[in-house]
Amino acid sequence: MNIDLCKIIDLPKIQDPRGNLTFVESGNQIPFDIQRVYYLYDVPGGSERGGHAHKDLHQLIIAMSGSFDVVLDDGKEKKRVHLSRSYNGLYVCPMIWRELDNFSSGSVCMVLASNKYDESDYYRDYAEFMRARWQV
Repeated sequence: MNIDLCKIIDLPKIQDPRGNLTFVESGNQIPFDIQRVYYLYDVPGGSERGGHAHKDLHQLIIAMSGSFDVVLDDGKEKKRVHLSRSYNGLYVCPMIWRELDNFSSGSVCMVLASNKYDESDYYRDYAEFMRARWQV
């Protein structure tokens, strides 16, 4: 997989004076079925999250509140994406190393994932990821 497959997806935004609504439907706005949802919150200033890649997992990363950056790395190229709108999601395909940083105070990061948690799907060591990346 290549970093160019990772992209911002504009989610539907229904505007209403009482408050806006955004929704995500499996296989409609995103190119996978949602099997798991998790979120990061109360991230201390200066902390980083992520620092791994997935062998098969697809994800959509959304800044539900506040903002943060996602650094994507396919082994050849790196790209930093700033997320700050709850109606934008960053699609991350398998075999992309990702790190999250620059969290604003009170930020909430929600992740929609294509599979349930499976530790064997992770590359947590960058050197191991790079070896596997160039065998693909």
